[in-house]
Amino acid sequence: MTHFIFMFSSLRSRLWLSYALIIVTALGIVAVILFVSLLRNPLMYRQTIERLKAVQTTLVQRENQDISAAAKRAARVFDVRVLLYSKDKQLIFDTASKSEVPLPFPVKRIIARSVPLVRDENGAAWLYVTQKLPDNTHLVVASPRPRFSIVNLFTDDFLPLIIYSGLIALLFSLAVAFLFARWIADPLQKVILAARTMPSAEAKPVDIHGPHEVQELTRAFNSMIARTQASQKSQRDFVANVSHELKTPLTSVQGFAQAILDGTADTEEARQQATQVIYSEAGRMHRMALNLLDLARLDAGTADITMSPVNLPALLNAVAEKFTPQSQKTGVEIKVESAANLPTLTADGDRLSQVFTNLVDNALRFTPSGGVITIRAEVLESDSLLSARFVSTRRVSEQTDSKAEILISVSDTGAGIPDKAQAHIFERFYQADPSRGGSAKHGSGLGLAIVKEIIQAHGGRIGVRNRLGEGTTFEIFLPFRR
Repeated sequence: MTHFIFMFSSLRSRLWLSYALIIVTALGIVAVILFVSLLRNPLMYRQTIERLKAVQTTLVQRENQDISAAAKRAARVFDVRVLLYSKDKQLIFDTASKSEVPLPFPVKRIIARSVPLVRDENGAAWLYVTQKLPDNTHLVVASPRPRFSIVNLFTDDFLPLIIYSGLIALLFSLAVAFLFARWIADPLQKVILAARTMPSAEAKPVDIHGPHEVQELTRAFNSMIARTQASQKSQRDFVANVSHELKTPLTSVQGFAQAILDGTADTEEARQQATQVIYSEAGRMHRMALNLLDLARLDAGTADITMSPVNLPALLNAVAEKFTPQSQKTGVEIKVESAANLPTLTADGDRLSQVFTNLVDNALRFTPSGGVITIRAEVLESDSLLSARFVSTRRVSEQTDSKAEILISVSDTGAGIPDKAQAHIFERFYQADPSRGGSAKHGSGLGLAIVKEIIQAHGGRIGVRNRLGEGTTFEIFLPFRR
């Protein structure tokens, strides 16, 4: 009993059972309609009508023979009643004896009967056929309606039809229903089996089959597999990158601390150098920890984002002034160009300052002496089709006009970024320094990832475009309220 219940708990079995019930119900309705039809026009009626038509055909096709004589002979041989009516429906002759009740001329009904039936003056029912002759007279051949029993009708007419045709139709329909159930359920079963292997890295996409809705479900599942595996790979890479990034400073800290402890750093200068390295590497690890914590909060949406009116030109000029000593030392000019119609932007000023500080710092690192870094801000009144490769797009708040945006770009005249590197520069711990020919000390590879998250938190988007040998431009689009 338990096995039987389990067998019909699967989707395929339930689909097949549902189809089977629908088919049996349809066949049952057909059987009822067929039985009622046979009840109204059984085989005995049909046989009688065919006999009357045969007699009628014989009389109509007589050759130079008096119709009355032919009618009497046919009535005697075939046990029927032949009547002839004039064109105005008056009885001319009747092969029945004078003792029999007269039969009126059959009148056609608006709603025709299933069998031609007329009743005599005593209410007895007669089956008949009628034919209009060339001389406008009407030939009627009639016979008393035969009596039958429902049992005979059921056994003689109904059962043979149902047993042969109904059984064949039922078996064929059940086979088709089984194929349909498999067509729908098999792809879903594959999705279930694949889901049980998740979140294994060995999980493979499911072949797309079945109805349109099942195909859409399979595509969504395959997309989920791809995203999950990508997320797992990202987590593995993240752990590996963090371990790698922490290994170098920890090794330096451990080595120089050991040198101080065992007396290897036996001079004041050596101890000063050791403590300086320990302090620098500890600061580097501290900054990395703060960046990782910042990224985690931005990912979770729990970062402290305080929105307030921001004077964008003043903010950009402050960022540029911050790098004045460094730019003078490297011989790189930093220019700020702000449009006159810049509106007040509602944003987190500290976070935006962090964004542009990071971008300018990167630009300084990879711009040769004599180069120029340009920070430009302008208002876009409509969606611009730019060649930038956008890495994030989020829907702007309903209170914001999505066609009203401020574009802030940070451009340099460095070596540019290769196409292969552009797809990864916003990934965590990814460093494209070698490809850009930089010689400065490399960062942790978290800066641009944090920039992307901050811009996303403001409902904006960030992209990059560049030409090798000519420079790189980072473009930030921030929505603003009218």
